Amino acid sequence: MPTSPVVLGIESSCDETGAGLVRDGVLLGQAVASSMDEHARYGGVVPEIAARAHVHAMAPVVREALDRAGLTLADVGAVAVTAGPGLSGPLQVGVAAAKSYAFSLGVPLYGVHHLAGHVAAAALEGEPLPNPCVVLIVSGGHTSLLLVRDLARDPIVHLGDTLDDAAGECFDKVARILGLPYPGGPAIDRAAREGNPNAVRLPRPLSGPNDPPYAFSFSGLKTAAARWVEAQRAAGGEPHVPDAAAALQEAIADTLTRKAVRACTDHGIGTLVVVGGVAANSRIRALTEQRCAAAGITLRVPPLRLCTDNGAMIAAIGDLLVRSGAAPSPMNLSIDPSAPLEYAALSPLAAVRAA
Repeated sequence: MPTSPVVLGIESSCDETGAGLVRDGVLLGQAVASSMDEHARYGGVVPEIAARAHVHAMAPVVREALDRAGLTLADVGAVAVTAGPGLSGPLQVGVAAAKSYAFSLGVPLYGVHHLAGHVAAAALEGEPLPNPCVVLIVSGGHTSLLLVRDLARDPIVHLGDTLDDAAGECFDKVARILGLPYPGGPAIDRAAREGNPNAVRLPRPLSGPNDPPYAFSFSGLKTAAARWVEAQRAAGGEPHVPDAAAALQEAIADTLTRKAVRACTDHGIGTLVVVGGVAANSRIRALTEQRCAAAGITLRVPPLRLCTDNGAMIAAIGDLLVRSGAAPSPMNLSIDPSAPLEYAALSPLAAVRAA
């Protein structure tokens, strides 16, 4: 039985330039370059800086991924690229590069949804995802509970989404209030190791009996943390950062895991998949594992190196599309910075919308 072609995946939606190579669900090699340090002084990603960094890093990152896989460009049989959502300039760089590789190699091009790539990352280095499964996506800009069947063919069902700030945004904004560096998620995680999560009382958003069971809202939690910090300073003191970090992390982890496990039990689904950059948080991983074990639910979380943005996850979703027989995108593929998550493949002629 012939094997599927090697898929080159390219990711450039934010501040990581990623390239990965996947065939038949197996990761062959990947490389990532980050411009995060260039954005740290601004407290967030500057799109123009990110786009320039992608231009400089793209070719070297692809070469590094090929070298790690022991392959050459001649071995690539398809190219997949993040066409949305993300920052407009960075997306344009990635799509332009993917078109160049696909055209010069004479291979098909697949424009894919960034978040579907995160889901596909959970199947790399492991078994295929079960059909169906519940997926919790937690990242800087997205927090969603999804019902996923065949990722390459079926529509993705949204059980609940964030109504305002995503979990990652909450981490970043509170970290800034506490004087911690960007990005906030890892900084909060480190600080929380020395703190007491019960020292500060913070709310669990949308957790009441009359609240929507699978929706998220982290704006109020961010405000509650900010008011606690203000109260400490108004009283003439400084907030104890480890306690505040631990309390915030516990509130987010508690909210995410309760809703995710409830979605599984309510729908009779035995597997929970947790993906996205915030899935690297140590407390979220530990509490999810604990609650899934108690509920008899199988937990799937990608290894840490595949949680944050990378090219391997884009190659993984491209590999699924190739093996499913999906039609490739045309060479006039457009980016869609605010693409809704409906299918793994983006509409071939997606209109460019303001991010």
